[in-house]
Amino acid sequence: MSAAADDERPAVVLLHGLGRTHRSMAPLRRYIDGLGYRTWSRTYPSRQRTIDALADEVAGWIRDDLGERPILGVTHSMGGILVRYMRDRLPWRGVVMLAPPNQGSVVAAQLAEHPLFRWAFGPAGRELGDASRWPEPPAPFAVVAGTRGPSWGNLPSWLIRGMGLLPTGERHDGTVRVAETLLDGMVAFAEVEASHTFLMNHPATRDLVRRFLASGHFGDPR
Repeated sequence: MSAAADDERPAVVLLHGLGRTHRSMAPLRRYIDGLGYRTWSRTYPSRQRTIDALADEVAGWIRDDLGERPILGVTHSMGGILVRYMRDRLPWRGVVMLAPPNQGSVVAAQLAEHPLFRWAFGPAGRELGDASRWPEPPAPFAVVAGTRGPSWGNLPSWLIRGMGLLPTGERHDGTVRVAETLLDGMVAFAEVEASHTFLMNHPATRDLVRRFLASGHFGDPR
């Protein structure tokens, strides 16, 4: 690919979830690098600020590094909500959201006033229980939901199950219900048999991301 063509192609911004770091997205980033995209990823202080304050800070970092270059987003969990807050702050060309609690997290809502939860996950964690004031995502946007439920790779999922925080009979990834990921306006939706913690590393997820980056949906472009 020529330098001119690379300059015209959107960069891909990867955003991790609450309590994670950019390393959680590193394998997926390497995969996207291999597709020929320029990528951007950085750890942000997810447990220390409100989502709106985080959006200001992260949008500033991205603009400093990428300027006005158009960008595509690949997000995990709260990273998808962060993108919603950055919708009008950056030149988005679309976003694929992995396990986003788009309708608000029932787990966060039930634990919002628990002292340990407040200490561990900060103001952004408490905000995840109420989606009523969240902006819409950049368009087009697609969603991938995990369906594995409790798993040994997602140890908090067993605590969530033991406390009865997720409604019985509903599909979920151990942390976020499938129903919570859905949002009007999606151009595509898919389910992957993976846990919340490792959804981004599943081969099926990677292929869905590839398709979206190439075409803006989950069709299989040649």
